[in-house]
Amino acid sequence: MKYPFLISIPHGGVRIPPEVAERFALPEPDLLWYCDPATRHLFAFGQSATAMIDTEISRMVVDLNRPPLPLPPKDPDGIIKTRTIDGRQVYRPGCLPDLTLIHWLMMKWYFPYHQRIDEIIDRGDIHLAFDCHSMLPYGSTEQNDAGKQRPLICLGNYGDENGQAKPGSLTTCPPEWILGLAETFREEFSGAEDVAVNVPFSGGFISNAHYWRKGVPWIQIEINRVLYEDHPCNIQRSSVRQERIPALRTRIWQTLTRFWDELPAGSQKQPLP
Repeated sequence: MKYPFLISIPHGGVRIPPEVAERFALPEPDLLWYCDPATRHLFAFGQSATAMIDTEISRMVVDLNRPPLPLPPKDPDGIIKTRTIDGRQVYRPGCLPDLTLIHWLMMKWYFPYHQRIDEIIDRGDIHLAFDCHSMLPYGSTEQNDAGKQRPLICLGNYGDENGQAKPGSLTTCPPEWILGLAETFREEFSGAEDVAVNVPFSGGFISNAHYWRKGVPWIQIEINRVLYEDHPCNIQRSSVRQERIPALRTRIWQTLTRFWDELPAGSQKQPLP
């Protein structure tokens, strides 16, 4: 049995195209740390989910979970990044990609990813999509939660801490869905303090844009890297404990499927209001 899920993994790629390689100021170990390739293994549910999509491209080249505008230098953490989450320059002085190169990068990597999501959803067999990420144990200097400790799991639907819509906006899934998934994660991962809803992340461009476009519910999942890394906050010392990945992947998948199986009869295929 395959579950009617779409699994999106937009930040696990590490590829740096030769067209931009000489422009980068960040060494390879830093690029790996800012991208986190472990997510491509941690959320590798392609054998059990109806569809899965990931990418080879590094988020430091093209961030697939950002809107296509604004372009640099207006948003340093946008689709084409100029600074890292801790304030380091991504490109060498004078080497920021020009509009021609930015256009090529977006046409090569950005728009095909989003088009593929639309094509998958248009088949009609996806009833819930997950945008899957990792997060550092503490907020970095250029993030809204700088210096604050983060939970083990963060779930986002663009709402508040109760999964309810904020004034003037919509949530990407019903509040009872994200609260139910949070409770299932709490049963698997220790307790209430270890699982948060919409804090510190409520969702990115992928879940928001494709919910608006297609109406299929989305939930963003953030897994704390402390669950599978040693020294995850230290670029020089950080190392993935590969032996932890399979068991953690199994726990996450069991949580997602148990939540889905326990949804009230008939609610899984009802359109959102």
